[in-house]
Amino acid sequence: MPMPAAIRDDAMRHVSLFCENRVPEHARDEVRLEHSVRGNSITIVERRPPWSELVGPDWTSMKIAQLRYDERSRTWSLYAADRNERWFLYNDVEPAPDVGPLLAEIGEDPTCIFWG
Repeated sequence: MPMPAAIRDDAMRHVSLFCENRVPEHARDEVRLEHSVRGNSITIVERRPPWSELVGPDWTSMKIAQLRYDERSRTWSLYAADRNERWFLYNDVEPAPDVGPLLAEIGEDPTCIFWG
């Protein structure tokens, strides 16, 4: 069952602001944070320009985090990507009714799992 539009829209606003505020404007030609929605998940990715003309014009993507909404509990959970870019539940923050605490955890990154 898809998440309610109001919940999705609120989460998207918060995630958009997080991505926009995380990278200073002067650095956005070198790195960007973007997000996408699929079903009940919002995925945050880091994008970087090609490091060499030989690799082509496409920016590379690295998965940073995924926020998943559970309709039954009406909470969001945080997932991190492993080295093979497979998602696993990040257990150091509890599920929350809104994405704010999860975005704060990504930003602070006390375990160095999101930003290295």
